Amino acid sequence: MNIVDLHGSYDAIFSLGQNCLPSIQLEKNGLRTFSGVLDWMMSDELTDVCRLLENRFQGFMDLANLQVEDSSGVNLRVRDLAYNIISVHDFPASRNSPIHLGSYTDFKIKLNRRIERFIQLSASSSRTLYVRMNGKYEEALRLEQALAPYVAGDFSILLVNYTFIPDLFDCAWPNARICSVQMSSPDIWNNVSDPHWKQLFTGIHLR
Repeated sequence: MNIVDLHGSYDAIFSLGQNCLPSIQLEKNGLRTFSGVLDWMMSDELTDVCRLLENRFQGFMDLANLQVEDSSGVNLRVRDLAYNIISVHDFPASRNSPIHLGSYTDFKIKLNRRIERFIQLSASSSRTLYVRMNGKYEEALRLEQALAPYVAGDFSILLVNYTFIPDLFDCAWPNARICSVQMSSPDIWNNVSDPHWKQLFTGIHLR
């Protein structure tokens, strides 16, 4: 699948991590109208996201699975040990501590609402796009298989990997649903890659 094959209108577009950047870029380019399940979390390994989808989010961020990894910032970094996914922005230090997550109930209600929306929109949309940063070919194939039971209509996966190539590069993978691209930035948070994301999302619209 090539970049041009992604062009057109979508009923829903979801970020699947690996961090906040895909959701930030979707919002910058007018393609994000709600928060998704993984928008504000860190999921370094795509295989963990695949397991989460295959298990239909069962046990995700259950209190018994949580471990506070860092409490030094404005928000606590809290890892789900079952899926190796880290909440970065959901537990403000003003309401939580390493021994007591005071805002957990509010967080879980919000998370469940996002999960329900993901499942409902994936099932009801005629065309859906899932954007993931960081992953390998075999992992992307597994992601396609993991998403398929959720989706009644057509869907595509956009997989973005950062390298040190000079420009946006279309990998043209031999798969009808997966578009893989590479783009360059030594620091993904310094806005250097903004033009690449804008170019990537040109021709993509929300209905």
